[in-house]
Amino acid sequence: MSRDTIFALSSGAVPAGVAVIRLSGPKAADVMNQIIDSEPKPRMAALRYVTNPKNGDVIDQALVLYFPGSKSFTGEESVEFHLHGGRAVVKAMIDLLGSFDGCRMAEAGEFSRRGFENGKFDLTAVEGLADLIHAETENQRKQAMRQASGAHKSVIDGWREILLYARSMIEAELDFSDEEDVPGAVSDVIWPKLQKLKQEMEHHLSYADRGERLRNGLTVVLAGHPNAGKSSLLNWFAKRDVAIVTEEAGTTRDLLELHLDIEGFPVTVIDTAGLRDSSNIVEQEGIRRALEKSENADLLIEVVDGSAPNERVALASRAQRLVLFNKQDRIGSEMINSGSNKNAEEKVFSVSLHTGFGMDGFYDSFVKQIEELFSGAEDVLITRKRHEAYFRQCVDNVDKSLIYTDSPLEIRSEYLRMAGDELGKITGRIDVEDMLGVIFSQFCVGK
Repeated sequence: MSRDTIFALSSGAVPAGVAVIRLSGPKAADVMNQIIDSEPKPRMAALRYVTNPKNGDVIDQALVLYFPGSKSFTGEESVEFHLHGGRAVVKAMIDLLGSFDGCRMAEAGEFSRRGFENGKFDLTAVEGLADLIHAETENQRKQAMRQASGAHKSVIDGWREILLYARSMIEAELDFSDEEDVPGAVSDVIWPKLQKLKQEMEHHLSYADRGERLRNGLTVVLAGHPNAGKSSLLNWFAKRDVAIVTEEAGTTRDLLELHLDIEGFPVTVIDTAGLRDSSNIVEQEGIRRALEKSENADLLIEVVDGSAPNERVALASRAQRLVLFNKQDRIGSEMINSGSNKNAEEKVFSVSLHTGFGMDGFYDSFVKQIEELFSGAEDVLITRKRHEAYFRQCVDNVDKSLIYTDSPLEIRSEYLRMAGDELGKITGRIDVEDMLGVIFSQFCVGK
């Protein structure tokens, strides 16, 4: 990557109360000193007039912060200009910085990439920072902060140290077996440690689905026959009219998504087409999508017309299921109960979406179910498929070093080296150049 000095608007869209423009690179301090009258002390905000040196035009009065290379986010000389957030002010400042030789607009994520390349943080911290920027719920924020602050890196580095120690013990036995300070049989020292390491990593992997849910959101699908009350339930969750509700069967034909924050957890509720035999091509496609979403749901809510409690829908889904026998206001509870206990694993509720009867009890159970699906979210989790794939390769290599007991120690040591390399790919210690563009493209230009 070139070492141009880069700049960009790092704050939100203008107009705004304040606009922050970031400048980073070898010419950052020189450019700063040409456009303000005196250099501020490092890492201390100073009020300065920003002036175009070519014509003396004052662009704005700004707070200026100067960060020496070793003390900046990017690991190189950086300056921040906190200006008034008007469009004309920002445009004039961007034009001014772009007029200096060797200065250009930053690409998406380029400030963060320079910080990574200059050793300010590893890839897990970079990804955590990206997740922090995009976090919409409290628990997403907390998990992203753990990643960004290096908690995942600490775990990975600890495991990598165990692998390095095991390899060093093998090398010691191979090269210095006659020395007194080298432990006797390697198996007495390292293999139990590696067995424990494998178990720890497998436990970490077992929570990968929860980490992905936390980052991307848990999917709740509303399914059932037409006119059972699915769209009314979606509107109840939204506390507003999101879906059209009519007495006509087949009103909902496409998927309707509602994004919710449930006790700090991200949840996407999806209303689907009513399941029935239909000759309408559009409705058939809606039903196909409904079945597909139900099959891949994290949690399924089946809405049943309480006047026909035995008319359930057949769904090929392994998701946990909550069943709502709706329209309690129109029928008696005895009729509902007659069809409500066919599956002891289902949680069944008699409700009326029209009057609100039974909905408090349903919602309490719904929230509890969500919390159970997110259990462990307070720990450091695997939140990306990239991490999961490398962890699985690492565990596989450690496993091979343990089970291939008849292989030479050199071969078993090689499996441990490959396991360590897989961990290194997660943090960026091992070359992952082909992935960097994808990772850093998730950031805005000013980050």
